[in-house]
Amino acid sequence: MTDRIAIIASKGTLDMAYPPLIMASTAATMDMEVGIFFTFYGLDIVNKKKYANLKVAPVGNPAMPMPVPNIIGMLPGMTAMASKMMKDMMKKANMPTIPELIKVCHESGVKLWPCELTLQVMSINPDDLIDEVERSCGAAAFLDYAATANISLFI
Repeated sequence: MTDRIAIIASKGTLDMAYPPLIMASTAATMDMEVGIFFTFYGLDIVNKKKYANLKVAPVGNPAMPMPVPNIIGMLPGMTAMASKMMKDMMKKANMPTIPELIKVCHESGVKLWPCELTLQVMSINPDDLIDEVERSCGAAAFLDYAATANISLFI
């Protein structure tokens, strides 16, 4: 039996794009079969217009390592500052960018599935998605894949 991991990526912020891509690329290097199902705002991770410039939302993110109270996140320019801080942290740690991680995943055979229903609900044209994604996948098809997975993650 092949080890299989099924991941649902439901959030499209910079801080939430890293976990599914890191888990997927790591699992692929461990010779696991990997599929990521991008649904709702998780589609931003594979949207040509957004994926290279995802943001971190400082408001309502109490775990964010900022030396100021969380309420300050409401001020204009704080999202840009928080996003730059995270990108700088990742660069300092020699972490790849989101586009680089997607490339690694794709080259490692990770299946990248956009949610068919979410594409329709949010009026997203499949042509707006990066070339690395597979054709859209419905919930039933993903659940069929996940039903035989050794590990399932909702991120």
